Amino acid sequence: MKCALVTGGSRGIGSAICQKLAIDTEYHILINYHSNKNAAEETLKEVIKNGGTGEIIAFDVSNFEEVKVVLTNWQDKNPEAIVEAIVNNAGITKDGLFMWMSPEDWSSVVNTSLNGFFNVTNFFIQKMLRNKYGRIVNMVSVSGVKGTAGQTNYSAAKGALVAATKALAQEVAKRNITVNAVAPGFIKTDMTSQLDEIELIKLVPVNRFGEAEEVADLVSFLVSKKASYITGEIININGGIYS
Repeated sequence: MKCALVTGGSRGIGSAICQKLAIDTEYHILINYHSNKNAAEETLKEVIKNGGTGEIIAFDVSNFEEVKVVLTNWQDKNPEAIVEAIVNNAGITKDGLFMWMSPEDWSSVVNTSLNGFFNVTNFFIQKMLRNKYGRIVNMVSVSGVKGTAGQTNYSAAKGALVAATKALAQEVAKRNITVNAVAPGFIKTDMTSQLDEIELIKLVPVNRFGEAEEVADLVSFLVSKKASYITGEIININGGIYS
């Protein structure tokens, strides 16, 4: 059984990616969630409706021990399963001006995006190297590429993930493992629902917010065999707001 793991797969872009991979690939989809089990189950229903198979798997990506225990238990129960694709999508925002930022707001954002990438990818990377095949896609953000005021913590976490993507890509390329990042701009999801869309659209040359499905299409391509000569890339998907 070949599998694709999507962290933060229960809602928004993560859910769209799970549903798209169910259509485009033969992978058994592992839908990771942290707190919202109902949303994860809804995503699983859509995966099955799209003709795919999958299961939900609960862990906090920022907790190294928890990730290790849950994934080890899963691997023990599924000895034939091979995780060929990882989409590191889990992320949180705790926006605010840097001068008023609490240590918790800094740490929790960095721990989820950056340490979450380490905790999950590090668990599987040796297996991928042995199998001589893998696809790793890291969800970053326009904030991680150009920086966004009020998001110093999020920009720092995603910017570090950009650099990690480029470095790891070089380490594992000889073994047929690609590592790329996708940097969305303003995408319509729960995470952006509090933003003033009417004002922000003025900044976007294509004059609209993106759809989660559009990001999922790009991720699906990077996970496919068609993208085997693309690695270490940060692909912006932002309607021309920044490139």
